[in-house]
Amino acid sequence: MIRNVLVAVLLLVGVPSSAVPGLLPGFAQHIAFDEQVRWTRLGSGVRVFVDAPATLTAAERLLVVYATPNGNTLEQTLGCARAKELDGRYDIQHVAAQIRRYRQLDTARDVILAVVQSPQLSWPSFRRDQRGADNIIRELVVGLTKEFAADRVVLACHSGGGSFVLGYVGAVRAIDPSIERIVLLDANYAYSDDRHHGDRLLKWLDGDPKRHLVIVAYDDREITFKGQKIVGPTGGTFRASGRMLDRFRRDLELTEKQHGAFRHTTNQNGQIQFFIHPNPENKILHTALVGEMNGLLHGMTLGTEWEAKWGRLGGPRAYTDWVQPQPFVETEAARPDAPELRLALPNRPAAAPTGSAFRRQLAGLSLREREEAVAREVARGNVPEFLRRLIPIRVTANDEALSRHTAVCYVTCDYLAVGTDEDFFRVPMTANAAAAIADALDCSLLTTKLSDDVFEAADFKLQPRPLTKDRETVATFFKHHRLIEKQLAGKPRGSLVAGIKKDVVLTNRLKERPHKVAIYGWHYPGGQPIQPLYIGHGDRYVDYSHGVRLVANRVLVDGSPREISDVLAHQRLSRLLSNEGPIDMTAVRRAAGWKEPTHRND
Repeated sequence: MIRNVLVAVLLLVGVPSSAVPGLLPGFAQHIAFDEQVRWTRLGSGVRVFVDAPATLTAAERLLVVYATPNGNTLEQTLGCARAKELDGRYDIQHVAAQIRRYRQLDTARDVILAVVQSPQLSWPSFRRDQRGADNIIRELVVGLTKEFAADRVVLACHSGGGSFVLGYVGAVRAIDPSIERIVLLDANYAYSDDRHHGDRLLKWLDGDPKRHLVIVAYDDREITFKGQKIVGPTGGTFRASGRMLDRFRRDLELTEKQHGAFRHTTNQNGQIQFFIHPNPENKILHTALVGEMNGLLHGMTLGTEWEAKWGRLGGPRAYTDWVQPQPFVETEAARPDAPELRLALPNRPAAAPTGSAFRRQLAGLSLREREEAVAREVARGNVPEFLRRLIPIRVTANDEALSRHTAVCYVTCDYLAVGTDEDFFRVPMTANAAAAIADALDCSLLTTKLSDDVFEAADFKLQPRPLTKDRETVATFFKHHRLIEKQLAGKPRGSLVAGIKKDVVLTNRLKERPHKVAIYGWHYPGGQPIQPLYIGHGDRYVDYSHGVRLVANRVLVDGSPREISDVLAHQRLSRLLSNEGPIDMTAVRRAAGWKEPTHRND
């Protein structure tokens, strides 16, 4: 029994290199598939996972750099067997399993896999918000190539990971000769003729006939979700593929034929390979192209002796024997405390109103007009810089079996505000508006327990400052904001602050009292909340004391990333985030009358 438990732990976490001779520095043994693995976090917040054979003996090395898609973690991208307690994202890409299958084919080279994940779970957001992002991407590719002495490199990706690959293409004068293959799996959204992506790709291909560019996409123009198209009139990978092909046709003769369900377009020597599914049933094939249809294996083997020896594009899965039973778990050594997460917001427009100017704009507006104005300003990035970095707070709880569990949640350091770091305005709003903004930023509202936990973890616990007159007016909102600012004078921005507002919260009691607002908190310095949980006001009520603090939808539970909705609904793990038992977020949202979350591509 003890041996079985030990093996299970080793399969998940690995044995450190100091305990196993022959492993690369910083690597741990992954017993299940005779591998060695390493977790790294860069100063930019980028996470890097490297998986290599346990022994590196071949004369040549191939490095596969795979960029994660929008909304997916490293762990989900690598994949594992389906399980009830796991998010479905773990069973859609299976990058680790597909590379393991590829290793069985390419036995003359040691194949090393490096999966890279942006801190925002979105490479487009990383490139938009991070100064020098494309140079960081370029240096990461160059650094990994040098570190592992790779003779050849493959750049591969899915979804928003294409922004990583095309960020690299745009950051170099010429694509490095070591790169032998670029594989974009429904991931060429960011392709741009204006940024000379096509010119550089053609020049790279022209340098060696063994180089390949592989595009797998589908016709996404008419896809709808809840009655609305998921891509705009110029968006989607079908149109991006068309732009790429138009560019290549200016220099090359391309031919088209049928490949199973796909339209296959290629040039004379087969270096350029486009596989576009016509999607006659208008299904969302976005992730299916990668895992269900073997997209990565197909992209890795085209033009090689193994092209027809592993299975086929379109499915069925050709790598099931190489899927691990449980997810990878990041080692504590790679997790100094918690990764840096930021709200996925655009840069603040230079001409956007400051907080005091925005307060004047709100004067005289109806409640609906006021909240529409707040939503517009947040959507265009008119949010102070210090509010964008989410603060990790660590919570613990025992389940029914007295097993100890730990979670790391990421919360805004203060309440939602509009403006600059120097001139901003904390704007109270209804629960409906708060929930909509939280959804747009991939966040949720706090529970009462999390409100207590935030207060406990706060760097500064301020004395509440209640007001009694004109509680529902913008003038009182701003007056209270100024009272808070007086208490915070001289304290560093970005610190976790509590004791200044009541939290608009998520609670099961909203199912008992539909279309109400739930408020809780505004703790005194000693920890006692002014406001016990209260659901007496209608959902259109808001006063100066209400605040919106956000918590990221993804939390770390015992070191593994989980969706907050899954943790709240879990019979045992909900104790980490709730003091009222499991919470079904979907049921609560419906009772409260909040809109359903906006669909996001995986």
